Amino acid sequence: MPTRTTRVATRKTPKQTRSNALVAAVLDAAVQVLKAEGAGRFTTARVAERAGVSVGSLYQYFPNKASILFRLQSDEWRQTAAMLQDILRDARRPPLERLRALVHGFIRSECDEADVRMALNDAAPLYRNAPEASETRAESAGIYAMFMREALPGMGDAEREVASDLIAITLSKVGKHFSETPRTDAEIERYADAVADMVCAYMERLGCGERMDVPAGPTAYPDCGVGGAALRR
Repeated sequence: MPTRTTRVATRKTPKQTRSNALVAAVLDAAVQVLKAEGAGRFTTARVAERAGVSVGSLYQYFPNKASILFRLQSDEWRQTAAMLQDILRDARRPPLERLRALVHGFIRSECDEADVRMALNDAAPLYRNAPEASETRAESAGIYAMFMREALPGMGDAEREVASDLIAITLSKVGKHFSETPRTDAEIERYADAVADMVCAYMERLGCGERMDVPAGPTAYPDCGVGGAALRR
């Protein structure tokens, strides 16, 4: 079992076009191997063979298979964090509308490439305790904090932190569970609408926006920007 000091950072950052192409080829091959073989049969030799490079060339940038898997995982974390941050920082939209858009965007992203994400979850013991993993997760820890300060200005920091954690954990759990089965676009929209209704209702109870006296469902929160159709990516 890897220890807390397992090295998962890349050895060096590619600076030349050729080096960037090699790293890109390795990462593309890693995704293919992960899909085809799963985390249990994922090896640097298989990745190098699929990428058409020598194992020695691969080791110039990735010291072990954990570092390749961690790079795939950290890239996915950062892409998701950037998407959520873009949504929550859009001050042109009311807070609850942003929150509904965030739920839709997050659940759809969970369903995209779900097979790779599930394989990465299986591989998580290889890198989850490494310092680099903690640092990467910490980079996105404040995504909800600024939004909560805007959406719930009258609430104390501790209470806002509880609300932020609850929403983040809920989305993570329900997104993971829902995406484990292949879904149609219509199923994703219906599920995202239901989760968004729940999250918006919770935030309204805490004082974000005003509750409108209309039936439950996709149009239950006019100030959230009605329903999934307007929020499709």
